[in-house]
Amino acid sequence: MPRKKRSRKILHPPIMEGFKPFGIPMTELEPVILLYEEYEAIRLTDYEGLIQVAAADEMNVSRPTFTRIYEKARQSIAKAFVEGKAIFIEGGDYHTDDHWYKCEACMKLNIENEPVSACQYCQSDNLRKLNNTDE
Repeated sequence: MPRKKRSRKILHPPIMEGFKPFGIPMTELEPVILLYEEYEAIRLTDYEGLIQVAAADEMNVSRPTFTRIYEKARQSIAKAFVEGKAIFIEGGDYHTDDHWYKCEACMKLNIENEPVSACQYCQSDNLRKLNNTDE
């Protein structure tokens, strides 16, 4: 019987929801989905400079699992660059210790220890929950 799949731990959400190629209207673009755990794998190895063993520990997964996540992320990004596709960062099988919200009024990312109902920057109550932390 296979072992139960672990939920990947994400420490920092992306500050944006994706990217699009310059000069092509969004209506003409097909998106490539980059999962939150794939974003985190790229952030930990390529941005933070961690080796895969350390990055796997940060995400609470095995090193082989981390390698699969990282390779899928690189393939998705390469496909978007080569084929001129948009990248949407969303979804996946992950958990966080914080609550992530995007304010629809000022478009700022709010990261909170506890659930909130208003933006910390503009006090708007028009918040969209980004992660799947239970409330």
